[in-house]
Amino acid sequence: MKLNKDNKYLKWGLTAFLVIAASIFFYYLIFHSSNISAGIQTAWKVMMPIVFGLILAYLLTPVLNHVEHDALIPVFNFFKVRESSKRKSAIRALGIFLTILLFVAVVGSLIFMMLSQIVPSIANIVSNFDSYYNNIIKWVNELLNDNPELEEYILNTIDRYSVRVQEILNNAVFSLSGEVIKTVSLSVINILKVTLNIIIGVLVSIYLMASKEKFAGQAKKSVYALFEQDTANSILSTCRFTHKTFIGFIGGKIVDSLIIGILCFIGTSILKTPYAALVSLIVGATNVIPYFGPFIGAIPSILLVFVVDPLHPLNAVYLALFILVLQQFDGNILGPKILGEYTGLSSFWVIFAITIFGGLWGVVGMIIGVPFFAVVYAGIKFFIYKKLHKKHMPEETDLYVNVGYVNGEEFHNFDPFYKRNKAAKQEKRKNRRSKANKNFDDSEKNEEQTPEDKE
Repeated sequence: MKLNKDNKYLKWGLTAFLVIAASIFFYYLIFHSSNISAGIQTAWKVMMPIVFGLILAYLLTPVLNHVEHDALIPVFNFFKVRESSKRKSAIRALGIFLTILLFVAVVGSLIFMMLSQIVPSIANIVSNFDSYYNNIIKWVNELLNDNPELEEYILNTIDRYSVRVQEILNNAVFSLSGEVIKTVSLSVINILKVTLNIIIGVLVSIYLMASKEKFAGQAKKSVYALFEQDTANSILSTCRFTHKTFIGFIGGKIVDSLIIGILCFIGTSILKTPYAALVSLIVGATNVIPYFGPFIGAIPSILLVFVVDPLHPLNAVYLALFILVLQQFDGNILGPKILGEYTGLSSFWVIFAITIFGGLWGVVGMIIGVPFFAVVYAGIKFFIYKKLHKKHMPEETDLYVNVGYVNGEEFHNFDPFYKRNKAAKQEKRKNRRSKANKNFDDSEKNEEQTPEDKE
């Protein structure tokens, strides 16, 4: 039996079912949210390798494209390898191999630097805390010899808080290190699970990159099957813009921060800054955060150098000047060269996005909040422009700055289509008036006629 989609009883039944289902879902959401949360967490743990593979493939796809188009294809053309399916398969296989190899090299280098430079630096800072504390005391004594009351107050404050700071450092580093060692030694199964998830994620990313064109084609086919053509075109256009914004900004920001970290390490090594590797890691890592990142990285780095050797404050001053020059170079030359105009947001909206999404999602929100908000901002902008275009009003913001109210003609004249539309409307209005006048004249003639004339 074939169902009639226009049957009103079918529509009523479907509406009632959806209302009941939504009510049940809302009830469980309110009174059984813990069960829903537990189910989501379980599903997330199960899907973690797939999610990791999707994210890794998404981030590595631009690298794969560059490797193929800028390195492998020119090499194959140089050796005059003819076009064939085997050539495409060979290029894709070599491209994936080189991309994964580059990824492993970068991650391995970061881990090696962490183990060889960063961890010993942190341990050294904690172990030498007493000497740094004595250096601060000496610096305060030299600075406040002429003001004994202020000197006594500052020394008491330092004495009061230094013990607490040392306890925090000991608990946060040594105790944490002991817990980590204990956890690693006792939780072999968890380590194996994490390792297995990483391996599965890498394999998933390899399969995704190997057939990325096919998966993209299947996704587009599904969109056109589910939606009307105009709607599907809009969806795909939005996806392309979102992809361009996210991958352009996040990928570019990672490359930019990596370069800044390397330049910072070179500069701090030349300046013989204490803990150059740790300072460079802080500056490079925080540079991923837009706008606030340079300040977040510079302040603890400068304080660290000053605490290590307060008797020579010029070291901290030199570091501050170097970071200032480095961030100016990044903001005015390197950043625009790598990132371009992927977001199109003003400084206010960047701060707005970082504040809102940083408060919601923490550090991750501060990183992805800007490109995410750029997509939302572009959607709102497109909607506003579309509505203005329908009303034949200009899109330029400057034209609205001093507008108290809109009085038709002079404002609409900015629209190149308005005059043509206006002429067409005037012509239609004229035709309507002439037709109305003609009908009125005909009606008068009919009224003047006598019944005998009508007969």
